[in-house]
Amino acid sequence: MHFEFNGRRVAVNMPRRALLEAEIRARLKARQGFALATVNLDHLVKLGQSPAFLAAYQAQDLVVADGRPIVWLSRLARRPVELMPGSDMVLPLCRLAAEAKVPVVLAGSTEEVLQDAKDALTEAVPGLEVAWAHAPAGRFDPDGEEADRILHRLDATGPCLCFLALGAPKQERLAQRGRKLAPAAGFASVGAGLDFLGGHQKRAPAWVRAIAMEWLWRALSSPARLLPRYMKCLAILPGLAFAAWRIRGR
Repeated sequence: MHFEFNGRRVAVNMPRRALLEAEIRARLKARQGFALATVNLDHLVKLGQSPAFLAAYQAQDLVVADGRPIVWLSRLARRPVELMPGSDMVLPLCRLAAEAKVPVVLAGSTEEVLQDAKDALTEAVPGLEVAWAHAPAGRFDPDGEEADRILHRLDATGPCLCFLALGAPKQERLAQRGRKLAPAAGFASVGAGLDFLGGHQKRAPAWVRAIAMEWLWRALSSPARLLPRYMKCLAILPGLAFAAWRIRGR
């Protein structure tokens, strides 16, 4: 499944969880870096508006579907992909890191969130090493001096798995730079995944997620911030559905 923006393509190249885990297991074992992004409708809105974000996405090695609309569009196109939200990937990826004896790094959010996430991860995953954690001070610039310090420290750490909880497009932009400046590091952009782990943000109940209404639950929990975002997402759905139908025809 892929999406096109002015002739440039972003593809969901990891359609199944088993395929993703096998690829990351192999890269961790070989001490090879990577960048993992989780595409959703909000990202597609931003990709259509920002050439810099599009370039960052094209620099990602692995892209999965984060959001049921992406899954539905893939089925319409007859290029089915599995749902793999970034927040659901943190624990499985940590298990792979512990298996490969590769340390984990946490970057983003706040110091309190990172400490609670570290405690939750080390309790849930025996043998996991959290090498260090860094919460940006104030407004984070993925091209700024603080970003440079994070990437230089990652490079000095050597092979590791770094979870980025900075929000889009900052986390994907930092991962893009990291592929050059810290090539042995694996980057996983997980948004609010670390906040969920420590209980600082609450996910929708399982039954709400099961009926594909997590977006509505989130919108009602923070309407001023999320309703405008979701309206933009809904606005691009007809065009995406038409593009998926054209792919189906091919």
